[in-house]
Amino acid sequence: MSVIVEKTAGNRAEISWSPAEDDPRGYLAKAIESEQLAYALESLGASETGHTEPTASEEYATAMAMHTANLAQLLERRAAVQVVQLRDHYGLSWRRIAVALFDDADRQSSVRRMYDSGRRHLGV
Repeated sequence: MSVIVEKTAGNRAEISWSPAEDDPRGYLAKAIESEQLAYALESLGASETGHTEPTASEEYATAMAMHTANLAQLLERRAAVQVVQLRDHYGLSWRRIAVALFDDADRQSSVRRMYDSGRRHLGV
């Protein structure tokens, strides 16, 4: 993996990547610079108690939800493109991809929908 996330000490991590090789479209840089990644990671680490007893302001909670949803949509599109690569480049079966993604061989129709979506994003 060329993008490196390294735990540096305690609760700190450092992300490094090559913009030209790892992020030619600038998605990673944008996610970091816009604080989208920070909001999404905070949401990922949030306790379930925060849903019933929120401590953040309405504005902050709205920003967190927006950034998390936007990053999730982008990741869904990227995953769909990866399914196209798994199928077309590596020749994996629908069943094998379903097991890899969902740990369920019966989810082949979900994989096919992702494949179709990925092809649309690629313009093929």
